[in-house]
Amino acid sequence: MTDPIQDATVAYDVIDGIAWVRFNRPDKRNCMSPRLNRRMMEVLDELEYRDDVGVLVLSGEGTAWSAGMDLKEYFRENEVKGLGATRGAQREAYGWWRRLRWYHKPTIAMVNGWCFGGGYGPLFGCDLAFAAEEAQFGLSEINWGILPGGGASKVIAELTGFRNAMYHAMMGENISGKKAAEWGLVNEAVPLDGLKARVEEVAKVLQAKNPVALKATKDAIRRVREMTYDNAEDYLIRAQEAANSYDNEGRKEGIKQFIDDKTYKPGLGAYDKSKHNA
Repeated sequence: MTDPIQDATVAYDVIDGIAWVRFNRPDKRNCMSPRLNRRMMEVLDELEYRDDVGVLVLSGEGTAWSAGMDLKEYFRENEVKGLGATRGAQREAYGWWRRLRWYHKPTIAMVNGWCFGGGYGPLFGCDLAFAAEEAQFGLSEINWGILPGGGASKVIAELTGFRNAMYHAMMGENISGKKAAEWGLVNEAVPLDGLKARVEEVAKVLQAKNPVALKATKDAIRRVREMTYDNAEDYLIRAQEAANSYDNEGRKEGIKQFIDDKTYKPGLGAYDKSKHNA
């Protein structure tokens, strides 16, 4: 049996190869409840291998991206049930964030408004991130007596550097989308009224790339960040061999168009992948 309340926590549309996925609890500033977390895993399952989906964009309905974890439904209601309920809720939340990090398709966070606390988990899970200049980012946990959990401390340290991470987590002050871009939390910040157009522009560029190479590339960037140079070098050689064995015709077609046909230059866009699919 389906749960209509759970189903309504996430909305999505697939338009011209882009899956526009939205947190759909605008009255709660899209904070993440157990129901939303379960539904997000289902949505990721539904979209990951669809032939008509080339890129997934994650955004929020209303004025927020996500205000983090639902204090009542995620924390209080589970805590009174005991440790098992708390751990179960954590597995559901961290599970779809982890799934997002290694998703088969390219993913983009489109941060249209508030992004707080637990929202840093899916923010880091997306491959690219764009924010409205007017958006607000915050780790406010220190203001009500806890540390930024759920991976948020790791995310801010990974993306912004030591001093910014310390200031952000210890002071509990919000920063704008513009400052988030300066710090490296997102790739770019643009005015809200131009945000969707910019994200759509990037998504269309990604759609033109070889999908096997995209998946291998995004995995490689995440993996090598934790490796020594020598280990990364060895891993990348093996990853390249694996990708080539899976899609050698795509690699050959790209080289042919560059060397033989002279129809494209690698630094100026993608090769025409339709020719080896024909």
